[in-house]
Parts: sequence; structure tokens; C-alpha cells
Amino acid sequence: MNVRRSAAVLAAVAVIGAATPAAADTSPSPSPSQGLPSALYGDGDPQYDGVWRQSLALLAQHTVGVEPSKAAVDWLTGQQCADGSFAPYRADTAKACDAKTMVDTNQTAAAVQALAALGGHDDVTDKAVDWLKSAQNEDGGWGYTAGGASDTNSTSVVIGALAAAGEKPAEVKKDGKSPYDALLKLALPCEGDGAGAFAFQPDKKGELVANADATAAGVLGSLGAGLVVEPGKGEAKAAACEKADGPEQAAANGAAYLTDALAENGHLTSALPGAEDQPDYGNTADAVVALAAQGSEEQAGKSLAWLEKNAADWATRSGPAAYAQLIFAAHATGADPRDFGGTDLVKQLGATGPAAAEKTAETKSDEKKDESESDSGFGVWWFVGVCLVAGIGIGFLISGRAKKQQP
Repeated sequence: MNVRRSAAVLAAVAVIGAATPAAADTSPSPSPSQGLPSALYGDGDPQYDGVWRQSLALLAQHTVGVEPSKAAVDWLTGQQCADGSFAPYRADTAKACDAKTMVDTNQTAAAVQALAALGGHDDVTDKAVDWLKSAQNEDGGWGYTAGGASDTNSTSVVIGALAAAGEKPAEVKKDGKSPYDALLKLALPCEGDGAGAFAFQPDKKGELVANADATAAGVLGSLGAGLVVEPGKGEAKAAACEKADGPEQAAANGAAYLTDALAENGHLTSALPGAEDQPDYGNTADAVVALAAQGSEEQAGKSLAWLEKNAADWATRSGPAAYAQLIFAAHATGADPRDFGGTDLVKQLGATGPAAAEKTAETKSDEKKDESESDSGFGVWWFVGVCLVAGIGIGFLISGRAKKQQP
């Protein structure tokens, strides 16, 4: 679920009249005269995904025990508008947000998930959650932009943000409808093409069309999960599609659809025109997380193995959000992101941004004590190594989906 460069972004572009994410991925980075903030992860143009990739990078580091750079965290909190929302990128944060500032639910929800995990930013996350609640649609869901038609991806990433901030998503309602009501309306029935999948939105004819990216998001959203899923927590239900009388069954149906889609060769394929024969690395990573969350560990493990063999070059091309997605996939399945098919994802992510925070003498002393008391000797030795990495740097948006389509 990452605002990915997927249907969510493409839909948003249609709403706000901006260039497509694919165009953003192929455009030159800002000129040296413009410069990029030193605290920002990645060196690509942040116009469409700055807050998203920053949030995923921070969340991924936190997930593997790395304390991110304070400057990187401050950059993220400084991007917030006065009403609590986040835009993809504000070059001049001294200038107040106005009607022309293109804020969206996905950037805002990703920032909430990252900052809630890091802790100590309740003032920022509370305002962001209040704004998200104000943007909820009458069907209980969210669109990419406030007032936009609800879609599975946006609704799901907001559910993750609400849960991360301590809210109960089922109790966040508009006109009596919860986010789960919105997701159930976007879930395909068990008969016909795409049985059990989620659609991104109804098409122009009002029909639901299966979308693998939306399905991965919808599974997580229906389970009340965010971008990070702890390994071994899922409880698999029957693989056969059954009528979705609630979000848990909808999640099981979506997981069954993903399992079938992945079974042939271990990965999902791109849905972008002209790239249908290419692997979709990011969507595959999202599917792994979704399957792990739902308890479908066997297929999740098989697809993770495929990613370990094939995704390294994609992540190098795509940057911090891609590294974060792979870290989330590894973490959800209990794999080691520091040895991901021979690649240290944590180190590679770190190299895309500012150096990790230095440890205090007290922290080091506590770690030494913990290590000496540990029977296994494992302790946190790897954490020390990570903190020496020279640089620190997702998805559903802005995970560089357009780049993911490259072979």
C-alpha cells in the first residue's frame, strides 16, 4: 500500500491535472541550482513522492532497529500544512499552504504511520488524523484527494494510519459508514473474472474490475494493518472464495486471488500499457506483505524468494521507497533484510539519505550490557554496524511504481 505509482497516483493525476507519475519518474531530477534538501531520501524529483518516500524510508529503518537521522524526521514533520495535511513536496515551508497546495490522503497517511512508529510526534499525527477524518467520504472511504471518489488503495493506507495512531478504524465513520464498509463495496464477488479480488474503483460503467495492486492494499486494509506487518501474526482462512460478509473474509478472498496470480511464476506482472509482460516488483512486494498478514505464508515465502533473486537491480534504479518495500516484505516473512539475496537492503536504503542518528554513550552502555547478558550473543550487534553506515535514506504511491515496470 504505498501511494504507489499505481492506479492511485494515476487517478489523482486525473483529478488535479498534473503530469502522470510515470512522467515524473522519467523526468530529470531538479537542477543543481534548485538543489534538494540534504535531509531528503533519494535524489529523484520529489514533486510527486517526497513525503511518501521519506515516510517509507523512516518507517523501514525503524522497523529494522535503525534510528533515523533527526534531520530527516524534522524534514518530514516540517512538510505538514497548518490544517494537518501533507502534500508530496513543499520546497518552501515558510510559505503557508493554500488552495493550490496539492495535499492528499496518501502522503498524509504515510507520514502518520512513520511518525507514530517513531514516537514523540503526537502533535503532528493528531492534526494529520483530524484532517484525514475531515476528508472521509460518505461511503466511509477515502479518495486520493479530499472529496475524490473512494478507492481501495487510499482507504487502506488511511486505515493503516488510523490504527497506527491508536484509533479504531471501524469506529471512524461518516454518515454511519466505516472504512470497512467502503472496502466491502470494492471487493469483487466470488463469481466471474477476478473472483475475490479488490477493484481500485468502479470503472466508467460502475463495474468492478480486479486489480492486483488494489487487492494487496485491500487485504491489508481489511485486516486493519499498515505498511509494516509483524511475522507470524496472520491467521490463514480457507483458500476458497466465500461470500464476504465482513472485512476478514474479504481479506481472505483477496489473499486467495493473489495466491493464484502469483502461483505460476512467483511474481505479478505490470498492468501499465505496453509493459504487461514485465514483472511488477513493487506490487509483488506488497502482495508478499499482504499474504503474510493474512497468514498465507507458503506463497508469501515463494514470492519473497523470487524477489531475492530478481529485485535488487529494480531497487537500485527506483530508490528509497523500493528498498523500503523490500524491507517490509522481508520483515513480514521473517527473512533478513540485511542478507536479501546477497544484498544488504538496510545499508542500501541508508545510502540514499542522511546518516543515521549517532548513539549516545548511555545507549551504547545499555547495549553492551544487554549483549553481555544475552545467552545467544546476538543482542544488537547488527544495530551498531548499521549506525556506522555512511548514509541513510516505498509502494502504494509513491513507491516508484512506474520505475518498477522496468525489466
